[in-house]
Amino acid sequence: MSARIYQPARTAMSSGTAKTRNWVLEHTADSPREVDPLMGWTSSADTQAQVRLSFDSKEAALAYAREHGIDAVVSEPKKRRPNIRKGGYGENFATDRRGAWTH
Repeated sequence: MSARIYQPARTAMSSGTAKTRNWVLEHTADSPREVDPLMGWTSSADTQAQVRLSFDSKEAALAYAREHGIDAVVSEPKKRRPNIRKGGYGENFATDRRGAWTH
């Protein structure tokens, strides 16, 4: 049984960082999915692929994997670079602005 441990990235629809602080242990599928010929639904005999566990730290996720005999691969997150401007957002509306107003 193998799994992947990672820290989820933020969604593309928001700039917030909600639900990105926890670490997730997600089992990888051991068998491929099959398409039901009558209904067209996909199914699999592997129920562990549906399991997704959340942990407060990477160490807790690794300890759980070791305790249960799971071969886990850790994917380190890529931290985003902060976008800090000198004047901040208010600089766009400053009365003493020297550059051309673009919008």
